Amino acid sequence: MSEKPVEIRKIAENRKARFEYELLEELECGILLTGTEVKSLRGGGGSIQEAYAMVRGTGLWLMKSHIPEYKQGNVHNHEPGRERKLLANKREIARWHEAAKEKGITMVPLSLYFRGSRVKLNLGLCRGKKVYDKRAATKEREDKREIDRAMSRRR
Repeated sequence: MSEKPVEIRKIAENRKARFEYELLEELECGILLTGTEVKSLRGGGGSIQEAYAMVRGTGLWLMKSHIPEYKQGNVHNHEPGRERKLLANKREIARWHEAAKEKGITMVPLSLYFRGSRVKLNLGLCRGKKVYDKRAATKEREDKREIDRAMSRRR
């Protein structure tokens, strides 16, 4: 039997995170949402720019993410900035908690997307970059762009 490939549709991406932080490790985890939150995300809302993750008790939580209220919702609509529980393996959570205790290490959401009908969050274990690291990354990107331009002119 051949399985049909699962469709992946991006909802939100934290592009600034890859510039601001050095990515050490990635983890795909589920996210516990209410019905109106999923409907709002299907409509194209949601932001993870200021968001971060933390371990509280034995669970992993997403803080400061923003999913706008569902326009057709009623009095049972969700709160846009509430904390949301992330669904991951218990051993992975424990390992990431140990790593995040180290100074300068944080858990930053990289992207939020639909995998089939489920909402997934790509979480990164990151270390903040220094200013000179950011300058080096910018110079490297500009050099690559210049090389690509030269190669395209040559063809």
